[in-house]
Amino acid sequence: MAAVYDFVIIGGGTAGLVVASRLSEDPSTSVLVLEAGADLTADPRVNIPIFYAALIGSDADWKFHSSPQSGLNGRVLGLNQGKALGGSSSLNAHVFVPPFKGVVDSWEALGNPGWNWTMLKDYFSKAYSSPAVAQDAKGDLAIDGWPDLNEAKGPIQTSFGNGTHPIRKAWAELFRSSGQYNAGNPFIHSSVGSFSCLASIDSEGKRSNSASAYYKPVELRQNLHVLTNSLVERILFDESKPPKAIGVLFSLDGTSKTAQARNEVVLAAGAFQSPKILQLSGVGGTELLEKHGIDIVMNLPGVGQNLQDHMILYTAFQAKDDVETKDSLVRQEPEALSQAMQEYTATQSGPLASLGVHTYAYLPLPAPDRSALQALFTDHAPEDSQEHRATRAYYDIAKTTVLDLKQPSAAYFSALGQTNYAKDLNDESIPAASPGKFVTLGVMLSQPLSRGSVHITSINPEDPPIIDPGYLSNPLDLEIIARHLLRVKNLAQSPQLGELLEQPLKFRDPATDFQGSLDAAKKYAQENLISMWHFVGTCSMLPRERDGVVDSKLRVYGIEGLRVVDASAIPLVSTANVQATVYAFAERAADLIKRD
Repeated sequence: MAAVYDFVIIGGGTAGLVVASRLSEDPSTSVLVLEAGADLTADPRVNIPIFYAALIGSDADWKFHSSPQSGLNGRVLGLNQGKALGGSSSLNAHVFVPPFKGVVDSWEALGNPGWNWTMLKDYFSKAYSSPAVAQDAKGDLAIDGWPDLNEAKGPIQTSFGNGTHPIRKAWAELFRSSGQYNAGNPFIHSSVGSFSCLASIDSEGKRSNSASAYYKPVELRQNLHVLTNSLVERILFDESKPPKAIGVLFSLDGTSKTAQARNEVVLAAGAFQSPKILQLSGVGGTELLEKHGIDIVMNLPGVGQNLQDHMILYTAFQAKDDVETKDSLVRQEPEALSQAMQEYTATQSGPLASLGVHTYAYLPLPAPDRSALQALFTDHAPEDSQEHRATRAYYDIAKTTVLDLKQPSAAYFSALGQTNYAKDLNDESIPAASPGKFVTLGVMLSQPLSRGSVHITSINPEDPPIIDPGYLSNPLDLEIIARHLLRVKNLAQSPQLGELLEQPLKFRDPATDFQGSLDAAKKYAQENLISMWHFVGTCSMLPRERDGVVDSKLRVYGIEGLRVVDASAIPLVSTANVQATVYAFAERAADLIKRD
């Protein structure tokens, strides 16, 4: 193995393997990928969709956690991120949805020329393949208005999950009745409303991720080398002015090794590890680096700042007896597991082949709520000063999003079964699974104003950083999410969902019946909101005067030969699940590198 490569990529995750695959298409370009985790591409926990939860807390998970969150009554949340070839694309929940057009256009408005919806939607088509669907099946899938379904031909394979389920048509009819049905493919026709969502599950019922789709088909390329179980310690720089990234120091089997980069070092370690590696390498805020005795290569105070994430709250309703759900699997009933495994082994279908998340809706608040929030936005406006330019820019975007009927401030979805999770790592007990069948409605805050940070705690690369997401630190977030939560009961009481849910409604948790009380919804949110693990922004693509870390070509300010290509560089979080957005972002990054 050569010690010198044209490109050294730190992180073999969702973004890193995309860039590695694309750069190594040129046989004269040598590429090394350093991944801290193992190759688990043959692991059934990775491949069989329903088993993804078995990876949480395993060696395939970095097992990060938040600092105590004052906005959540001091709770500590688990912040799970993939530590394996494929990164978080190896342990996520397979949801494959696009951002809303306005979010991506805001990237350009924040000071990144050329980063807009028109540009990025072409990269979605480059990243994934739409599933083949027979014309007579489109009605049951609620995609009969998608004539352009099969235009995308990229490596990531997608499907509509495990066949059809009546939740799809009921969901579509519910939102069609209120004029909020998205009749077209949301990857092409971005609009407010409901849609049937894709999953990153292939036609054989297996997870499709960056390892299986981007790396495995090309792993025999002579110019592409991937080292797993390789922990990056820091980036190496020469002593020129401006400094240039010339390689990477990493440990493998307990031994420190060096890989040199002729052209560029490409950072793709994720929203927590990318800022940590920069800080360990002397790139970050002066005060933090001096505190740890690290020589300053470049003063960039934005490194580790601007952390964003989606928060989620689930409301579960008892389903009618004839509705198919995943509850028996959640309860790990031996007979149900055995039958499901037999079906999956024989046909790669059945309950194990899907998580049961089939429907989404990107929704604004009703007019009365938007009117009430108008005054709150005025009361909580940040200073319009040089020091707060970035804060003000984000505030103006969020205000426009929340107050505009044609833009979504939350994403709603349905899940076929109950959810069980630890809502506070101070008390690791997980609620016991309930008897019966349930349909769960989830609501996530699409454009949070709260921001957090990621900072090293020592110079030891094995020590995790302090992660403070700052959940609900901006009071407007609680106001917005609570108002969305009050809508859930009305959706569940609709005639359309009434075909699937017991009526009158039976809440799995009676405390989720807020009886129209905004204060009750707020209190429950503070006690129960958890992370969706949609972390972005900690090495943001922003102008340097707005605490940006990379420019619009993803080059780290003031340093030659160093780029960031993962979710940490995304300046504003996607509307919902970020997986698809990260793939498209990385495809764009690969093109930018090739052009340079």
